Amino acid sequence: MNSIDHTIYIMFLIFTGTAALATLALFTKQSLLVAYIALGIIIGPWGLAWVKDTSFINEIGNIGILFLLFLLGLHLHPQNLLQSLSKMSKVTIVSSILLLALGLGIGYLFAMNFKNSLLIGLSMMFSSTIICLKLLPTSILNHQYTGELAVSILLLQDIIAILALLAIKILACQHFSFNDIGLIISGLPLMLIAAIVGERYLLSPLIYRFDRIQEYIFIISIGWCLAMTVLSTKLGLPNEIGAFIAGVALATHPISLYIAENLKPLRDFFLVIFFFTIGASFDLSYLQQIIVPAIILSGAILILKPWIFYYLLCHSGADRKQSWEIAIRLGQSSEFSLLLASLATTEHLILPKTFYLVESTTIITFVASCYWVTIKYPTPMASANKCHKN
Repeated sequence: MNSIDHTIYIMFLIFTGTAALATLALFTKQSLLVAYIALGIIIGPWGLAWVKDTSFINEIGNIGILFLLFLLGLHLHPQNLLQSLSKMSKVTIVSSILLLALGLGIGYLFAMNFKNSLLIGLSMMFSSTIICLKLLPTSILNHQYTGELAVSILLLQDIIAILALLAIKILACQHFSFNDIGLIISGLPLMLIAAIVGERYLLSPLIYRFDRIQEYIFIISIGWCLAMTVLSTKLGLPNEIGAFIAGVALATHPISLYIAENLKPLRDFFLVIFFFTIGASFDLSYLQQIIVPAIILSGAILILKPWIFYYLLCHSGADRKQSWEIAIRLGQSSEFSLLLASLATTEHLILPKTFYLVESTTIITFVASCYWVTIKYPTPMASANKCHKN
């Protein structure tokens, strides 16, 4: 079997298997994201081994994170973004410090050294942007205060996570020069300037001229996202920064929400693969070593994290009912936790055992949080089921 046939075969397994498990997930009122992860565990290298090499699939799946951040940026006009960030900065920073300390404590409880315990703490700080946005109805995301607060917290967390990724790269580089540091420090301002100039003098004129041609809008928006991603990499910054800045720069254009809606199917395609690789990369041979710490860490995230957010949101002036809904929606680990753990493992900063602990905790909290949110609050899936019954 040549490489093209092999790739087609793997995609066939992923999407036919996903369709079958997604049907089961809908009948059991579970999130489709759980089906993607479960399929990866079942047919991945550590399950039935129908898919043995997931490295190239993982690279494809990471593109889904880029499109997710690009679409998130498209919903955030720069002026509204600054207002939202100022409102939720205290909540996000205080919650991050508390969760980091809690993770450090749990790490030391299981006799881990500082680096491994620090990674555990970092993994607890972040909530899943993917789960929160996919389970948040569009009406709430775009038009309600609940969506504004949730997105503001997620955005600040994503910025902290991106800075953490950058810090890990710096710590891992043994021959890091002052020129490299200068490039990184100047990289963000250069990115912002490039985004403003490119959007105003290149992108906007082209969109205004050809906005009736849907195919062109689709192509140029993807090109803009990837161009900023490449520029971010060239400037020594994580590519996630470029994707997000590309979205925010385009958010000033009236057509931004139209672009966001039309790019969702493309984003979902890559996210299916991303969540499949989460399940497929989980080494079941480590399960016996990490099961107890994973259960304790997952319990701390699922129980304590919502209460921390609830308390902080109430004290920031948010309504109690609103605060509790946001807290529950944020009560899980994050895909950024996986990216941080993966990078730290690749750079030999932490033990493989710590990576699988973070990964298993992420999977457990994804499953539990998806089920809790789907049952307790209206979601796109629940709305679809209701319409179908009517």
